[in-house]
Amino acid sequence: MKVLIADDHSVVRQGVSLILKEAFEEIELAHAETIKDTVDILKNKVFDLLLLDINLPGGDSVDMIDKIRAVQDKIKILMFSAYDEEQYALRYIHAGVQGYLNKLSSEDKIIEAVNAVLKGEKYISNKVKDRIFENAINKLPDNPLDSLSNRELQIANLLAKGEGNLEIANKLDIRMSTVSTYKSRIFEKMGVNNVVSLVEKFRLHKG
Repeated sequence: MKVLIADDHSVVRQGVSLILKEAFEEIELAHAETIKDTVDILKNKVFDLLLLDINLPGGDSVDMIDKIRAVQDKIKILMFSAYDEEQYALRYIHAGVQGYLNKLSSEDKIIEAVNAVLKGEKYISNKVKDRIFENAINKLPDNPLDSLSNRELQIANLLAKGEGNLEIANKLDIRMSTVSTYKSRIFEKMGVNNVVSLVEKFRLHKG
């Protein structure tokens, strides 16, 4: 079994490697730190599974799934992220990955997720499954949060928490003008014209 671990934090790559080596007798591991590294490695070797950080440098959007599929369309992809799974899991499942795993998951859950994906199954937490079921039963309308890009959702979360443009710019190491541009896009996509209305939309749709 060949597995590529793509994460920009060495401690994460090493930690996951140890877990997988203990769980699987015959396993070959490779590491990547950026989306470019990931694509370059995939061009030269076929892998069974890609354990992919959602916030990988050069990626940070569902578009990176297309880049990966363009190189190896059969590879199974398990997203590995600290981002809120209720907000991000389904957008990546819809983009064609096989699973979404939170980085705070236990070793047993990591092994369970890897096994499930390798068997051709989808893997999401029970929490997300319950949310899908609840939405289906209640026939809830489409969630406008799903229309936001990863960066837009990140900034929308900060705005909803009461952080201003300057605070957000400093926290994300981007320009204030960039924050303003994102803010305008977020307001347009969410159908609001102020932060108070944005917070109300979050309360309604974030769950």
